[in-house]
Amino acid sequence: MRDTNEMELVFDSISVNEGFARVAVAAFMTQLNPTLEEVADVKTAVSEAVTNAIIHGYEKEVKKIRIHCQLKEQVIYIEVEDYGKGIENVKQAMEPMYTSKPELERSGMGFSFMEAFMDEISVVSEPGKGTLVKMQRKIGKGRELWTTQSL
Repeated sequence: MRDTNEMELVFDSISVNEGFARVAVAAFMTQLNPTLEEVADVKTAVSEAVTNAIIHGYEKEVKKIRIHCQLKEQVIYIEVEDYGKGIENVKQAMEPMYTSKPELERSGMGFSFMEAFMDEISVVSEPGKGTLVKMQRKIGKGRELWTTQSL
Protein backbone atom coordinates (compact mmCIF):
# COMPACT_ATOMS: atom_id res chain seq x y z
CA MET A 1 0.00 0.00 0.00
CA ARG A 2 1.13 3.54 -0.67
CA ASP A 3 1.95 5.75 2.29
CA THR A 4 -1.39 7.55 1.97
CA ASN A 5 -4.74 7.00 0.35
CA GLU A 6 -7.77 9.30 0.31
CA MET A 7 -11.43 9.28 -0.59
CA GLU A 8 -14.25 11.77 -0.47
CA LEU A 9 -18.01 11.33 -0.45
CA VAL A 10 -20.72 13.94 -0.84
CA PHE A 11 -24.29 12.83 -0.24
CA ASP A 12 -27.74 14.11 0.67
CA SER A 13 -28.55 14.66 4.34
CA ILE A 14 -31.25 12.03 4.57
CA SER A 15 -31.27 9.38 7.29
CA VAL A 16 -30.93 6.38 4.95
CA ASN A 17 -27.53 7.74 3.87
CA GLU A 18 -26.17 7.39 7.41
CA GLY A 19 -25.87 3.63 6.79
CA PHE A 20 -24.26 4.24 3.40
CA ALA A 21 -21.68 6.58 4.95
CA ARG A 22 -20.67 4.15 7.70
CA VAL A 23 -20.35 1.21 5.28
CA ALA A 24 -18.36 3.28 2.76
CA VAL A 25 -15.87 4.40 5.43
CA ALA A 26 -15.64 0.84 6.79
CA ALA A 27 -14.94 -0.53 3.31
CA PHE A 28 -12.27 2.12 2.73
CA MET A 29 -10.48 1.37 6.01
CA THR A 30 -10.20 -2.39 5.28
CA GLN A 31 -6.88 -1.60 3.59
CA LEU A 32 -5.45 -1.20 7.11
CA ASN A 33 -6.54 -4.75 8.06
CA PRO A 34 -8.65 -3.63 11.04
CA THR A 35 -10.21 -5.92 13.62
CA LEU A 36 -13.98 -6.25 13.67
CA GLU A 37 -14.01 -4.15 16.85
CA GLU A 38 -12.03 -1.36 15.16
CA VAL A 39 -14.42 -1.37 12.20
CA ALA A 40 -17.44 -1.26 14.53
CA ASP A 41 -15.95 1.62 16.52
CA VAL A 42 -15.23 3.72 13.42
CA LYS A 43 -18.66 2.94 11.96
CA THR A 44 -20.32 4.09 15.19
CA ALA A 45 -18.34 7.35 15.24
CA VAL A 46 -19.18 8.07 11.59
CA SER A 47 -22.86 7.30 12.24
CA GLU A 48 -22.96 9.75 15.13
CA ALA A 49 -21.27 12.53 13.13
CA VAL A 50 -23.55 12.05 10.12
CA THR A 51 -26.66 11.84 12.31
CA ASN A 52 -25.65 15.08 14.06
CA ALA A 53 -25.31 16.79 10.68
CA ILE A 54 -28.75 15.57 9.57
CA ILE A 55 -30.63 16.30 12.79
CA HIS A 56 -28.81 19.33 14.20
CA GLY A 57 -26.90 20.85 11.29
CA TYR A 58 -29.69 20.79 8.75
CA GLU A 59 -32.68 20.12 11.01
CA LYS A 60 -33.83 17.50 8.52
CA GLU A 61 -33.60 19.77 5.47
CA VAL A 62 -32.02 17.95 2.53
CA LYS A 63 -28.61 19.47 1.83
CA LYS A 64 -25.12 18.00 1.38
CA ILE A 65 -22.81 16.25 3.83
CA ARG A 66 -19.16 15.73 2.95
CA ILE A 67 -16.94 12.97 4.29
CA HIS A 68 -13.23 13.00 3.60
CA CYS A 69 -11.05 10.08 4.72
CA GLN A 70 -7.31 9.67 4.60
CA LEU A 71 -5.29 6.60 5.46
CA LYS A 72 -1.74 7.39 6.49
CA GLU A 73 0.46 4.65 7.87
CA GLN A 74 -1.91 2.84 10.28
CA VAL A 75 -4.17 5.82 11.03
CA ILE A 76 -7.54 6.69 9.54
CA TYR A 77 -8.38 10.39 9.52
CA ILE A 78 -12.06 11.21 8.99
CA GLU A 79 -13.74 14.55 8.41
CA VAL A 80 -17.52 14.89 8.42
CA GLU A 81 -18.72 18.31 7.33
CA ASP A 82 -22.06 19.99 6.95
CA TYR A 83 -22.89 23.51 5.81
CA GLY A 84 -25.84 23.92 8.14
CA LYS A 85 -26.70 26.09 11.10
CA GLY A 86 -23.49 25.47 13.04
CA ILE A 87 -22.97 25.22 16.78
CA GLU A 88 -23.06 28.29 19.04
CA ASN A 89 -21.02 26.76 21.88
CA VAL A 90 -18.93 23.75 20.80
CA LYS A 91 -17.59 23.07 24.30
CA GLN A 92 -21.13 22.89 25.70
CA ALA A 93 -22.36 20.77 22.78
CA MET A 94 -19.61 18.22 23.47
CA GLU A 95 -20.65 17.74 27.12
CA PRO A 96 -22.25 14.33 27.76
CA MET A 97 -26.04 14.48 27.80
CA TYR A 98 -26.18 18.04 26.45
CA THR A 99 -28.70 18.34 23.64
CA SER A 100 -30.46 21.09 21.78
CA LYS A 101 -33.25 18.60 20.99
CA PRO A 102 -34.34 16.96 24.29
CA GLU A 103 -37.49 15.60 22.67
CA LEU A 104 -35.46 13.12 20.60
CA GLU A 105 -34.44 9.69 21.91
CA ARG A 106 -30.73 9.08 22.59
CA SER A 107 -30.03 12.80 22.39
CA GLY A 108 -26.89 14.19 23.91
CA MET A 109 -24.46 11.32 23.47
CA GLY A 110 -23.21 11.76 19.88
CA PHE A 111 -19.95 13.53 20.69
CA SER A 112 -19.41 11.28 23.73
CA PHE A 113 -19.64 8.19 21.52
CA MET A 114 -17.27 9.73 18.97
CA GLU A 115 -14.76 10.50 21.73
CA ALA A 116 -15.09 7.00 23.18
CA PHE A 117 -14.52 5.18 19.89
CA MET A 118 -11.85 7.37 18.29
CA ASP A 119 -8.36 8.36 19.48
CA GLU A 120 -8.87 12.05 18.77
CA ILE A 121 -11.79 14.27 17.86
CA SER A 122 -12.03 17.99 17.23
CA VAL A 123 -15.00 20.10 16.24
CA VAL A 124 -14.86 23.40 14.39
CA SER A 125 -18.15 25.18 13.91
CA GLU A 126 -19.40 28.60 12.94
CA PRO A 127 -23.05 29.58 13.42
CA GLY A 128 -24.75 29.94 10.05
CA LYS A 129 -21.81 28.33 8.19
CA GLY A 130 -21.67 24.72 9.35
CA THR A 131 -19.67 22.21 11.34
CA LEU A 132 -16.54 20.18 10.66
CA VAL A 133 -15.89 17.13 12.83
CA LYS A 134 -12.35 15.73 12.56
CA MET A 135 -11.62 12.29 13.99
CA GLN A 136 -8.70 9.92 13.90
CA ARG A 137 -8.02 6.36 14.99
CA LYS A 138 -4.88 4.26 14.90
CA ILE A 139 -5.70 0.84 13.51
CA GLY A 140 -3.89 -2.21 14.85
CA LYS A 141 -2.91 -0.74 18.23
CA GLY A 142 -1.61 -3.56 20.36
CA ARG A 143 -1.43 -6.05 17.49
CA GLU A 144 2.21 -5.17 16.76
CA LEU A 145 3.24 -6.60 20.13
CA TRP A 146 1.11 -9.72 19.67
CA THR A 147 2.47 -10.28 16.15
CA THR A 148 6.15 -10.02 17.13
CA GLN A 149 5.71 -12.20 20.22
CA SER A 150 3.91 -14.93 18.32
CA LEU A 151 6.72 -15.36 15.77
